[in-house]
Amino acid sequence: MKTLLALVLILAQAPPDVDIVRDVEFGKGGERALKMHLVKPKTPPKEPMPVVVYIYGGGWKAGSRDAGIRPLSRLAAKGYFGASIEYRLSQEAKFPAQIEDCKCAIRFLRAKSKEYGIDPDRIGVWGPSAGGHLAALVGTSGGVKELEGAGGWADQSSRVQAVADWFGPTDFLKMGQNKIDHDAANSPESQLIGGAIQENKEKVAKANPITYVTKDDPPFLIMHGDKDDLVPLSQSEMLLEALQKAGVDSKLTVLKDQGHGFRGGNPEEPVEAFFDRVLRRATK
Repeated sequence: MKTLLALVLILAQAPPDVDIVRDVEFGKGGERALKMHLVKPKTPPKEPMPVVVYIYGGGWKAGSRDAGIRPLSRLAAKGYFGASIEYRLSQEAKFPAQIEDCKCAIRFLRAKSKEYGIDPDRIGVWGPSAGGHLAALVGTSGGVKELEGAGGWADQSSRVQAVADWFGPTDFLKMGQNKIDHDAANSPESQLIGGAIQENKEKVAKANPITYVTKDDPPFLIMHGDKDDLVPLSQSEMLLEALQKAGVDSKLTVLKDQGHGFRGGNPEEPVEAFFDRVLRRATK
């Protein structure tokens, strides 16, 4: 009964002109299947669609791919193809398992581009918090073989063409102590890498999107609240500084009086405008 109710609530989030295809297997995470939800227009456009991959947040230890259905439905109603993906959580596997799973999902979509009617050269990623961290890492680590993993579709590229990062952590060593003690051995960041972050600086560097920034990275839109008491605004400022120093098309939008998670307003609008500018420009 609870499962049926949850399904009804999820389907209710989708506009009438949007289709949801649930639990599509896209690869392997270790020994188990990884799945995604597809969110797409009921009547697809004639031209191949741009793609947005949604990566949910939850401290790398909680969350669900169901979280991407509502934001992706807004995009699908405008002619985008959406994929809300899962990844192995930190209690199941330590970093880099999470980024490997995200990259596998992108490779899968490229492999299936003709079947799905999507453009393999116009793929964006979007995520909040831990999902923002992974989205940023996908964006900066294109071509980094040690983060690709063996989930499947090895003949495809995991590079993306646009990144929307909502209040994602970057340098775990500089998170400090706010709502939680990020340096503690049981912090989300420490659980992700498998040890206290200040005692595992090399592992932390491998998980930092800033480590991999190069001039050929895709455009970035970073959004962060100025009252965030979980992930400091400085985390996004450091990422922006590194991207701009490398000459990457990047912007940080600071939302006034907003905390972690964004409450009220319509923060999706700048993201949609960003994807329209970057992913649709090839068709104009």
